[in-house]
Amino acid sequence: MDKPLLVEIIAYAPTAYYHCTHCEVAWQEMGKSNHVHEEQVASSLPGDLLEEYGRVSDWVRNIFRVHCDKVVLKVIDAASIEGFYKSLKHNARRYPAIIVNGKARFIGSDMLATAGEEIARQLASQPTEV
Repeated sequence: MDKPLLVEIIAYAPTAYYHCTHCEVAWQEMGKSNHVHEEQVASSLPGDLLEEYGRVSDWVRNIFRVHCDKVVLKVIDAASIEGFYKSLKHNARRYPAIIVNGKARFIGSDMLATAGEEIARQLASQPTEV
């Protein structure tokens, strides 16, 4: 296998804003930073989207558990400029949208298992190193 398989996931993602690295370290030492960031993440998405993001996160952990470093997973926030562009490019009108190797497209959380099967299929068909 020459390079890992690229899997892009376009989804609504929770957002938290951080200070510069030095300020973050200072805030953490004072015990103030984690509470603020946890609150930002918890309130950044409505409950149903946060729940869906949890399902996608579980799926991602499973993909890494099964395929380790054979895949590169890139999560793209659907509300970002890149997410908007990728949604147009891949005709994704619902989320999450999983794009495997730039070609295979799976839309909706009910397609996560099918996307996992496609990842396994593409990895199995790649030539192995000797």
